[in-house]
Amino acid sequence: MNDLPEVLAIVGPTASGKTALSVALAKALDGEVINGDAMQVYQQLNIGTAKITEEEKEGIPHHLFDVKNPMEEFSVAEYQLSVRKWIRDIQERGKTPIIVGGTGLYVQSVLYDFRFTEEAADPLVRSRLEVELEQNGAHTLYEKLVRLDPISAEKIHPNNHRRLIRALEIIEVTGRTKKDHEKEVGQKPLYHHLLIGLHVPRDVLYERIDRRVDGMMEQGLLQEAKALWDQGIRNVQSVQAIGYKELYQHFEEELTLAEAIALIKKNTRNYAKRQMTYFRNKLSVEWFEAELGTMEICKEILEQMKGFRSI
Repeated sequence: MNDLPEVLAIVGPTASGKTALSVALAKALDGEVINGDAMQVYQQLNIGTAKITEEEKEGIPHHLFDVKNPMEEFSVAEYQLSVRKWIRDIQERGKTPIIVGGTGLYVQSVLYDFRFTEEAADPLVRSRLEVELEQNGAHTLYEKLVRLDPISAEKIHPNNHRRLIRALEIIEVTGRTKKDHEKEVGQKPLYHHLLIGLHVPRDVLYERIDRRVDGMMEQGLLQEAKALWDQGIRNVQSVQAIGYKELYQHFEEELTLAEAIALIKKNTRNYAKRQMTYFRNKLSVEWFEAELGTMEICKEILEQMKGFRSI
């Protein structure tokens, strides 16, 4: 087993059993778990995000949970930076990093050479373009953009000064258009990794989702959402999460409670469908049948790792 992966990642739709599998693998491989879910970074959003409990962790260290207050923004670029730091830290202690979550873009951004146009920034270039805008007018910059990046120019109105300057800044800093920049990234793996996926037949998955939502309501999701509402937390990224946004509609008297619960189930099913589409189209995943059960899947993965080669 000299060719073990440096990093493991577990993906799959909501309610597929990722959390239990991550703990079982961490125990078997002396690993530590890193959050791969966009919403589990938020404090106070516990029930609605199906966040792992202390009891469920079974003593395994978990990282990047509860690191943001509900009023803060959290971008995929920030996530990528944080997780790569945790990977280094865990590896330096001789442990195996295991990323687990359902946000495919977040996991992809860590495992692959995935760069963001936010990184193509130069304050000096931007300042010079802003001076040029003030002195010569937007039409001069727009004509330059039409010449250098006609595709972006079609999508940007000449009076949208911020986007106009940003598009020109990307070209000047990177030497490539925004489209070329995005097309060239996300292909090369940065880690010797194994990406594990849990598959659940659609009818079974939808039943699981309905049961999970009912269970969340029994555990106090309504009260959890109301506590956020009572704190005046509105119109921010955190409470756009499924489960919270629908209950907010109930608090605003747009939906009855029964209608809100039905909508949570519907939106969760639609989200699960989008998750699977992303995993299949964007990632090279080794799929396992979730219905086999946690321990059997864990056993199969460990057996497969004996002859592991990087994907």
